[in-house]
Amino acid sequence: MPVLVTTLTDLVEDYLLLWILLSVGLGIALPRLAVVTRASTLILAVMIGSISLTLSVEQFQTVDARALGLVLVGHASMPFLAFGIARSLGFSPALTAGFVVLGAVTPELVTPVMTELAGGDTALSSSSLVVIGVGSVVFIPAVVGLLVGGINVPTGPIVEQLAVAVVAPMVVAVGARVRYPERVSQYDSYYSTISALMVVLIIGGVTAANASVVRSNTDLLAAVGVGVVALNAVGYGVGFLAGSRSSRPTRIASVLSVGMRDFAVAAALVVATGLPTIASLPAVAFGVVEMGTSAGLARWLSQSK
Repeated sequence: MPVLVTTLTDLVEDYLLLWILLSVGLGIALPRLAVVTRASTLILAVMIGSISLTLSVEQFQTVDARALGLVLVGHASMPFLAFGIARSLGFSPALTAGFVVLGAVTPELVTPVMTELAGGDTALSSSSLVVIGVGSVVFIPAVVGLLVGGINVPTGPIVEQLAVAVVAPMVVAVGARVRYPERVSQYDSYYSTISALMVVLIIGGVTAANASVVRSNTDLLAAVGVGVVALNAVGYGVGFLAGSRSSRPTRIASVLSVGMRDFAVAAALVVATGLPTIASLPAVAFGVVEMGTSAGLARWLSQSK
């Protein structure tokens, strides 16, 4: 049985981009799958909680405070850059809100894994994930409210969703790791798989909710694609600048922590907080782009040591 489970976890994680593409395809073909978004808060909590079970206190004790501070500065610039990209492409207020949320959310949950594969400072990327996750309760509502005009941005529900579905599961999971380290660590190889499955599930549901828009407006989808490619590239660039004077492992962690945005969290937040459904379209498109670029970047960096 353990061998079978290991095979299944490898199948999910090694081909995550394929599963995401299949999920997007199913969402477009079967709009009824939008029903999944009704459980977006639960899915997000499971996704955050499961990956947070892999984080230990020991990972945070050797982190360079200066490097962490620079990553946080880079992160704080992302929603403003996302806003600029959306405005330059002439997007509606709803789509602009989607870009801003995407820029403001936590780094992608698998960033520590990608950092490890690339030969980077995993402790720095893990610390960035936790600090940004906790700070997002204040940061995301504030920056979305500041930048997005033309629609009523529900900052109250955003705070509630972040507290319930992001911060609480993260705190409980890290606390469980501290209290029961041996018991929790027994299943380390499974947590990222559970999180990955939640990513596939929420992206499929959100895509289904946008199916009619995607089908009827391919020009809009192409424009959104240009926007998310630009945001992903700019994020990597900002991360590189933030870590340019640091060691190579720190620079790698900085590049990935700033350039990778948690598209599943962004998509779930848009749906759960009542923003227009189309605002989740940037997150869906970004997920496809990011999974491809981050995997390629990690492979290139690991081979160029």
